[in-house]
Amino acid sequence: MNNQSDALVNETLPSYAADLAATIAPERLARSQAVSAKLVEAHIERNALGVGAVAPDFLLPDANGSLVQLSTLLAEGPVVLAFYRGAWCPYCNLQLRAYQRALPQIQARHATLVAISPQLPDGSLTTVEQNELAFPVLSDVGNKVAQQYGLVFQLDDDVRERYLAMKIDLEQSNGDTSWQLPMPGTFVIGRDGIIHLAFVHPDYTQRLEPAAILAAL
Repeated sequence: MNNQSDALVNETLPSYAADLAATIAPERLARSQAVSAKLVEAHIERNALGVGAVAPDFLLPDANGSLVQLSTLLAEGPVVLAFYRGAWCPYCNLQLRAYQRALPQIQARHATLVAISPQLPDGSLTTVEQNELAFPVLSDVGNKVAQQYGLVFQLDDDVRERYLAMKIDLEQSNGDTSWQLPMPGTFVIGRDGIIHLAFVHPDYTQRLEPAAILAAL
């Protein structure tokens, strides 16, 4: 594994977090950290599927409207499945770009990389274009698949207001009024449909390193 792909956790995300903390108002930073701490303390990640579970099948549209089915992908080899929050999330974009850099190594292991968010297809297309992604980015409108993987949680009124103040309107980007999001989660699924690696964290700043994915494959 080269240092460029390892940079997701070891360099890129902490650097971004430090820069962000230095530029935003202290009270806003404190509120954001409090929200993350509340989710961590609630241990909502315990609801997520873990190693040894059967990965639920799905059929979802990609950024161009073509349908992608998990079972079809698994017939060709293992699948790396990454759930992310949306194109508006800088941490998600950093993660997806890091996974894009690792894509040749993932494919060399005869695996397919797929990303899923609750965004409408237009948002998925934005994600693909902005991050120059060469793997499928799927739209899970209504978080139906994310719910099957145990990732979905409800945003409270305070967080909703904070998002709207930052021009993040999930009703517009996701096409529903639920104000629900998936926890960022990455799963490595074997050809047998069994989850061999599961990384789910309620703190949205925590993401799985590409090196761990390659090791699992």
